[in-house]
Amino acid sequence: MSNKVAIPESESALTALAKETGLALKRAGLAAAVAESCTGGLVGHLITEIPGSSDWFLGSAGVYSYAAKERLLGVDGGLLLREGAVNGAVAAQMAKGALEAYKADVAVSITGIAGPGGTAEKPMGLVYLHLAARDGVEWAEDAVWPADRRGNKLLSARCALEMLRSYAEGRADA
Repeated sequence: MSNKVAIPESESALTALAKETGLALKRAGLAAAVAESCTGGLVGHLITEIPGSSDWFLGSAGVYSYAAKERLLGVDGGLLLREGAVNGAVAAQMAKGALEAYKADVAVSITGIAGPGGTAEKPMGLVYLHLAARDGVEWAEDAVWPADRRGNKLLSARCALEMLRSYAEGRADA
């Protein structure tokens, strides 16, 4: 992704996106779940700001620690120890774990380094997202967001909501 990314000014812009996402999921007859690490539950919060979101949202697993990722979502502990939590394979296992844990039609996961900090290999703003759906569709995204901690979380939440919306719109058109 480009480094010229517009950072959402507030959660209210993302709440509007969550509403659009919910309408698309509802039209497609889909129920969604979320697995969040670096966003700490932000996506679930944005979704539940929408009245009636229980019609299409099953829940969000806030899995910040390795132990929570393993216990709640079935992420491979060996993978976490070898590679760390910030990589595409962990994001994929998180999404698939949320899909199963919530018996959802579609799930999206987020893992990354919101900041401050990071390394040359895994800089601040690095994020991996993964969408997994009951019909076998999978979709991965990654980025290095150019913001501070709050901005990186907002950008990650926006990307997760856009992934869910795009998937739902594709199913509604099918």
